[in-house]
Amino acid sequence: MILKKIFPCLLASFLMGPALTFSVFAAEKPVEILTLEQTIKNAIEANIGLKSSQEGTKAAQATQKGQKTFFLPTFNATYKYNRYDEASTLGGLVLGSKQDYSFITTVTQPIFTGFANLNQYKIASLGLDVAEINEKLVRQDIIFNAKKIYFSMLEAQTLFDVAQKTVTQLQAHKEVAQNYYQVGMTPLNDLLQAQVEQANAEQELIVAKNNLENAESDFNILLRRPLDTPVKIDDITEYLSFEQDLDYCFSEADKNRLEIKVAKLEVEIAEKEVTLAKKNYYPSIDLQGSYFNVGTDWNVDGGSGIIDPSGWNILAKASWNFWEWGRTSYGVHEKHSRLSQAQLQKTEILDNIHLQVKKAYLRTQEAEKAIITVEQAIEQAKENFRINEERYKAQVATSTDVLDAQTLLAKTVTNYYKALYAFKTSKAALYRTIGQEIIE
Repeated sequence: MILKKIFPCLLASFLMGPALTFSVFAAEKPVEILTLEQTIKNAIEANIGLKSSQEGTKAAQATQKGQKTFFLPTFNATYKYNRYDEASTLGGLVLGSKQDYSFITTVTQPIFTGFANLNQYKIASLGLDVAEINEKLVRQDIIFNAKKIYFSMLEAQTLFDVAQKTVTQLQAHKEVAQNYYQVGMTPLNDLLQAQVEQANAEQELIVAKNNLENAESDFNILLRRPLDTPVKIDDITEYLSFEQDLDYCFSEADKNRLEIKVAKLEVEIAEKEVTLAKKNYYPSIDLQGSYFNVGTDWNVDGGSGIIDPSGWNILAKASWNFWEWGRTSYGVHEKHSRLSQAQLQKTEILDNIHLQVKKAYLRTQEAEKAIITVEQAIEQAKENFRINEERYKAQVATSTDVLDAQTLLAKTVTNYYKALYAFKTSKAALYRTIGQEIIE
């Protein structure tokens, strides 16, 4: 008997293919619950912008190493073939052939370049410092963005839960109103009002569900996962007050903000470029040594008419372009203007940072005060709803009283969680503006 019952099921499973068989016998893979720390770590590992900035750092390292080679000697080899219209003669004596081959190796060592090589190397080193700081800046932006998306996800989840509970409560109230109407205890208006409020709540539930799905998509994009990947994150309902004052925030921003350090480096680079532009005010001096072989055949091993088939020479060369119609002077003026521009940009960046800090600080204070205010009202709203619900069941309150109480409760809870996650997001923004990577 048992086999007769099991066999048809197995046969149907076999005929419908392996997908059904797998769904019957394989357990669904559990979804990992991510904490804020894990989310930030995964976001850093997955971020393309950070990988790009890391490549920028590698490029700056290569540039610095490349500039260092300009201090070293360069080696050159030249192989030449010359063909003349006729062999050179003197009084019937042949002095050279109609063709010759030459092979020359040269070593050139720069002695003085008007400080150009030194300043180019310093500029490259400062450029490497800027690239490394920019990489850290990208990392800080990733951390802040991960926090913001994480808290937005929590807010969307919580408001969706609140919307679901609201629909459930209004459904229960509608059923009570319907029962009372059917036995003639309440007028039709109470039932209609309950139905309308339930329909409104269901519409708000749809909006909350869409907001949650959008938040999940943002979260998956942050981690570079498929958009439909299930999302589960650890809730953070507790919060810590930000107890420092505004002066502390300004001081920390001046000390920690990497944008200020980049601006200072840009000023230093502009100063070096002014010095570099002055290189043509000085002569350049090179030391050059050569070794040559000359011949009438390709193996450059002497031949008819070749007097000196091999030899070497050392050359010290100084060159100076002493008149270029003000070209160098104009270049120096340009770099001075670029320097002034960099200094002004540094001042502007500092002013903007102080403005960012003050705005983030005030938003954090505002959100925290909202939490405290709304937190005290939640229990009152819950008790108000409970009392009105009981009074309605005892027929000493109207349906409107219950619906108003329920609306007040839902609005109060919603405002609380909005304030809570607004505070967490504002606090994360404040930490970013003062250059701290604190994770809460």
